[in-house]
Amino acid sequence: MAHTILLIQSSAKVDSRTWSDYETLTDCMEAVCKIYEEHLKKLNPDVPCIHVYVPKGKDFIKEQIFILLRGQAASNETKK
Repeated sequence: MAHTILLIQSSAKVDSRTWSDYETLTDCMEAVCKIYEEHLKKLNPDVPCIHVYVPKGKDFIKEQIFILLRGQAASNETKK
């Protein structure tokens, strides 16, 4: 895997800039997640468990549309 450098500026102030280096991209992505989780904890100190939205991909959306259309088609067949 590739060596990865992460550059972060945590506020509008130039002196908030920092960097970290990681042996792999996976290590870097895990660090980004940890930084984000810590940020959420600071914003919500009284919340013991923070739930994060997980987006759905194109395949999920297509499947939901197919289910909807199949249901509508079946409903139309029973009305005939």
